Amino acid sequence: MKTARPLPQEFQGLPFTVAAANLAGVKPKRLRHRSLALLGRGLRSDGPTSGLPLSVRVRPFIEVNERCAASHFTAAELGSLPARRQREEPPMYHIIRPEGAAHLNRPHVIVHRMKLYEDEVTVLNGIPLTTPERTWLDLAEMLTVDELVVAGDSCVRVPRPEFEGRELPLCRLEDLQRMIDRHKGKRGIRKAKEAITLIRVGSDSPQESLLRLALVRAGLPEPELNVPIIDDAGARHHEPDMSYRKYKIGVEYEGEHHGDPAQIVRDIARSERYKALGWSEVRISQRHMANDARAAVAKVRVALVQAGWRPGR
Repeated sequence: MKTARPLPQEFQGLPFTVAAANLAGVKPKRLRHRSLALLGRGLRSDGPTSGLPLSVRVRPFIEVNERCAASHFTAAELGSLPARRQREEPPMYHIIRPEGAAHLNRPHVIVHRMKLYEDEVTVLNGIPLTTPERTWLDLAEMLTVDELVVAGDSCVRVPRPEFEGRELPLCRLEDLQRMIDRHKGKRGIRKAKEAITLIRVGSDSPQESLLRLALVRAGLPEPELNVPIIDDAGARHHEPDMSYRKYKIGVEYEGEHHGDPAQIVRDIARSERYKALGWSEVRISQRHMANDARAAVAKVRVALVQAGWRPGR
């Protein structure tokens, strides 16, 4: 077979739809060439796709099917929602279609046909996907309650514009509740109802959410999240990840970036501020989170008892 003629630049090294290639003037014979991978009816790929961004990989699968949107784990990943998923080989894409739409059976695609309202679909970088609140509800089919709380905390947290380029949360707690009320009887609804009672505004990372849940389940007081320390003169200081103002205790979760030399300097300065303000600092890292965060819970309990807290008070 002859060497294939180069594809238009917009298709080189990428997955694409046959319809888009036809519009660009690619001949049917070229689309049948063995150099192209067949991804399913109406889909081709010019080379491997595993190393490409998810948005690039999933876009043609949605474009080739009318009335579809990315959903579940795929929507969560596109929308930067934390959601653990099992590694799938080959990678699978989750797509949702409204009830009554024709059945789809395509390789690499898990199709969910269920009730879907127009206001539950948004567009991100040109790709239709379920809104954060609808994605959260769909994830209830697959996640544990704790994992659903982590995703919910991420939905409602107030972003930091200087780092994230946005000022508004992905959605509000009221939006999550609206999904629960709208889709009564949906698979996973019981987990969603339990999780929403545990979601809080202010958690900045999945590990902070899991730590908060572990502290409460161990019988410790629920900490406040990212509340600034106010000194006796009314001056505002830094915001601990979690705090117990009554006992002047701040709990800081230290992720991997805290090993950076510049961050180490900032952490030392923060510890000095705690001491100057008459507060105690409890520092938690990943190693404290094993076995249901038992070591983390123990550290916080010791600090609370030393500050005068007693169970039942």
